[in-house]
Amino acid sequence: MEMNSLQKKLIKIGTRGSALALAQAHEARDRLMAAHDLPEDAFEVVVIKTSGDRIQDRPLSEAGGKGLFTKEIEDALLDGSIDMAVHSTKDMPTVLPAGLALTTYLPREDVRDAFLSPKATRVEDLPENAVVGSSSLRRQAQVKRLRPDIDVVMYRGNLQTRLRKLEEGVVDATFLACAGLERLGMTHVITSRCNTEQFVPAVGQGAICIEVRENDAQMAQLLAPIHDSVTEIQVTVERAFLAEMDGSCRTPIGGLAVIEADRIRFVGEVIKPDGSQTHRVEREGSVSEAEALGRAAGKELYAKAGPNFLES
Repeated sequence: MEMNSLQKKLIKIGTRGSALALAQAHEARDRLMAAHDLPEDAFEVVVIKTSGDRIQDRPLSEAGGKGLFTKEIEDALLDGSIDMAVHSTKDMPTVLPAGLALTTYLPREDVRDAFLSPKATRVEDLPENAVVGSSSLRRQAQVKRLRPDIDVVMYRGNLQTRLRKLEEGVVDATFLACAGLERLGMTHVITSRCNTEQFVPAVGQGAICIEVRENDAQMAQLLAPIHDSVTEIQVTVERAFLAEMDGSCRTPIGGLAVIEADRIRFVGEVIKPDGSQTHRVEREGSVSEAEALGRAAGKELYAKAGPNFLES
């Protein structure tokens, strides 16, 4: 297929409407423009409101978990009203709707959590009984594990809302993903970057993925040049691990794969929501066995923790 035939067709990119989601969609578009020497008007960025964007009054875990940020966008892919969808990988359920595939990953940014606070440089240094706001069960549990005295409160809303609440003193500290702040050009708000030993990141954190219809050869050819295979290997390990853990938003789970030469090092953990108990698994293997390594780690951790731990 000639790229000229692509230029005659408007390529529609589906995304959520937040500042970060738009930055990610624009990054994908800009990489495609550069790879194929296409003009900006060859693309249309289509904003789709998802259930997750509408629900602001309760934790997402109570509203149905991960698919809340993807369902409406995937419906648009399936009915042909968009050609591709750009997502934060950490929002993606481990099982996709029939007929859709994650084919493309952009180079991963910093995987770490960012600690934001006017009161301290790290969680450890916060005053006693400080209030920390976070909408992530994983981060809440990790904070509680480190500092059981801290009052962790549910903290929803877009980035600007969260920063305003922090400024107004509604909370003493909060967390965001370093990658998101980097993509928005807002690293100046980061007080410190958390180490991944204490704060094992969410599966897929820092990685942008692109979802397409499985049988769309045209999109496959368009996207191939911007695909980052190192990110794909990392995310394959982490998502295979999560699939075995049956991870939803309801359980605090972290998982991180690091690649050095042709070796993968993986660490995964599951934590009681109150931080009182952690089970952890560490694995190492070759990049050629990425999925098997992730699955084995998930099975081992599931056996260690037991189904009751995961359901509590």
